Amino acid sequence: MLIVRAMGGLGNQLQQYALYRKLEHIGKDVRLDTSWFRNEAYHATMAAERDLELDYLNPLPYKEASEEEIRSVLGRLWEEPESIFGKMKRKLHPASVTSFEESDMYHEQIFAMDRKYLVGYWACEKYYADIMDILRKEIRFPDSSDSKVKERNDEVSRQMDRTCSVSVHIRRGDYLDDINQALFGGICTEAYYRKAIGYMKEKFPDAEFFFFSDDIPYVKEHYQKEASQIIDWNQGRDSFYDMMLMSRCKHNICANSTFSFWGARLNPYDAKIMIRPSVHKNTQVCIPEQMRRLWQGWRLVTPQGEIL
Repeated sequence: MLIVRAMGGLGNQLQQYALYRKLEHIGKDVRLDTSWFRNEAYHATMAAERDLELDYLNPLPYKEASEEEIRSVLGRLWEEPESIFGKMKRKLHPASVTSFEESDMYHEQIFAMDRKYLVGYWACEKYYADIMDILRKEIRFPDSSDSKVKERNDEVSRQMDRTCSVSVHIRRGDYLDDINQALFGGICTEAYYRKAIGYMKEKFPDAEFFFFSDDIPYVKEHYQKEASQIIDWNQGRDSFYDMMLMSRCKHNICANSTFSFWGARLNPYDAKIMIRPSVHKNTQVCIPEQMRRLWQGWRLVTPQGEIL
């Protein structure tokens, strides 16, 4: 049995779900562990509160790992301290370790594993690109219970359908915290967005840009002229409808955020152009050939505004 740990925000949860489905697709016995969302100790250290937003969507076909199943694979629950015996065994016999933690952009070897507890975010497109048609059918957004929100989203969806619509995601919010700023800041610069928007305008002179952000005043100050529409009404628990609307656009400009990666991934338009930053985090080194191989179909733009 393989167990995939779910954690983080909706974009990360969808990646963990996508890896789960890919493993299931190739015939593995696999479960999804959602216990992170019930652990108050983790949430106390988070800059932003996280819920199991997978369950906000229309029901997804996943099997949740029980405590018994987790212990059968890992020998303990992930939150429990490892025993001295377990530490010694891991040190003396590394091959016997039943947990695997992501340490690189892509780990081909996980598809040959059995009896492992998999911990990571699994953002790389290559993990599940070949089952995206399946995932688009499964990942569906319910109607909002707020009739006014539903009406506005339906109206802008129709506008996106009849125009050459381009989503633009600008993430700030928790990325402005000191720790997150060091890790994620300085990547999606104004030069990045100017190049990405300019590229779309060159390809599609009639493009209309729909802006999404957790910092609407910043967008209005810096991008009002480019914006056909600034989406500012999907708030709180309804914020995931921004992802739905991104997926209704014909083309997508993403932040270094898995939230907008999924807006682009769920976009079913065959001729879509997806733009993402050349790196996701400041700890990454961009190797263009590797990125093009692992993120096939994406255009890469550097923080300096260069297209790779």
